[in-house]
Amino acid sequence: MNIILLGAPGAGKGTRAALIAAEYRIPHISTGDIFRKNIQEGTPVGLKAKSYIDQGGLVPDAVVIELVSGRIREPDCKNGYLLDGFPRTLPQAEALDNITHIDVIVNVEAEAGALVRRIVGRRVCTACGKSCHVDTCLQDVCAKCGGSLIQRDDDREEVFRARLRVYEAETAPLIAYYTRKGIVQSVDGLDNIPEVLKVLKALNP
Repeated sequence: MNIILLGAPGAGKGTRAALIAAEYRIPHISTGDIFRKNIQEGTPVGLKAKSYIDQGGLVPDAVVIELVSGRIREPDCKNGYLLDGFPRTLPQAEALDNITHIDVIVNVEAEAGALVRRIVGRRVCTACGKSCHVDTCLQDVCAKCGGSLIQRDDDREEVFRARLRVYEAETAPLIAYYTRKGIVQSVDGLDNIPEVLKVLKALNP
């Protein structure tokens, strides 16, 4: 099954992606991973992407599509794959339709206010990287290793709200595009995580 995973920052995409990939034994493909792999290996398209990244610019759609197209043609994708972080724009979605067939869009939904509470309250241990929420943290000390807990810069409310606005602006057209195709399945990002597997198994028992 070829799946695209959509969801706002903090909606719980990562956890659900791992669950889906393990259940269906398909690779979890993120654009960030593709960029890093191609840049590290020095491929022509990787070097092309690096030239934009090094200048602080956005990698053009044509380059991103070339990277994704190459990745989904690799042998481990023969039984399907889970795309995470691509497509981000309508032109990318339209280009993707020309190179592959997508079976389902899993849209992880969550109300913005709930996401803000979740992310702004997150604290991360500087020693082991474990995270917790201020509602359950033991003061400013990690329960796992005793390290110091901090709030990451990108978890500050003003920064996170800006990320949400960008996501909504980019994703609303994508949801409409795939809804017209009848392949969007929405799951609650604040609900029981295994629910996503029930949704997928109902489509592909």
